[in-house]
Amino acid sequence: MKTILLTGSTGFVGSAILKVLIKKYKIICLNRKKVKQIKNVKNIYFKDYDDLNKKLKSIKVDVVIHCATHYIKTHSHKDIQKLAYSNLIFGNIILENLKQMKVKLFINFTTVWENFNGVKDNFYNLYSVYKKNFTNILNFYKKLTPEINFYNLYISDTFGDNDIRPKIVNILRKNYKNNKITNIISSNLYINLLNIIDIIEAISIILINKSKPGEYNLVNSKNFYFTNIIKKFNEQNKNKIKVKWLSKKRIKDKIYNKTRLKGWTPKKSEINDIINLIKH
Repeated sequence: MKTILLTGSTGFVGSAILKVLIKKYKIICLNRKKVKQIKNVKNIYFKDYDDLNKKLKSIKVDVVIHCATHYIKTHSHKDIQKLAYSNLIFGNIILENLKQMKVKLFINFTTVWENFNGVKDNFYNLYSVYKKNFTNILNFYKKLTPEINFYNLYISDTFGDNDIRPKIVNILRKNYKNNKITNIISSNLYINLLNIIDIIEAISIILINKSKPGEYNLVNSKNFYFTNIIKKFNEQNKNKIKVKWLSKKRIKDKIYNKTRLKGWTPKKSEINDIINLIKH
């Protein structure tokens, strides 16, 4: 049985991955703060990055899945230190210890915002700059440790059960239940949405060695026209979603073209999956 070191296990993506993988693998999670103990999961707590470095040298794992991140859409100077520590230094210390831990496979999550609107190195915000720089660090260790298989997975907007982030689908869901109006930036909004279930399926494909190492887009094959989501929902349900469109500006970002993971196709990211999540 493979042993997996998982970072970001308390976040939306990481916690969803953890919930599925504990059924098949031994899981070690890295945490700064105490978390609820889960059966068959070992938690390693560290007080600072020197402590983390020391503790990583004492474990052996087959796979690292690096989900940890610190996301700020619009930063201030107060965010810079946490952006650097969470998105660069934390992951760099793990990379530095890959040989010591006997790692064979490293999976990293990054953002399509590294190449915003389909333009290479067109950074959407400072957060995406940090993610790009971690990709550069990752590529350095890829050359340094050619015996390790590296996967760099680019994701866009995600949705799914147990998501408490202030994302548009979650806001719609909350306001619908409370019979409130949701303000949406434009009636001409297109957005790429991927169900967390489909992300987990991609991880499963990688873990059973059915794909080559490399960089891959984990995104939907199409963008959703948000007006259609609202229209179809309201056609299907007696209680309607109430929306105030703030503009008619066309908002449809392109996604930089990268290879799709072989054998992977989103199956739970259709318009009805979004509608069902909002309703329930």
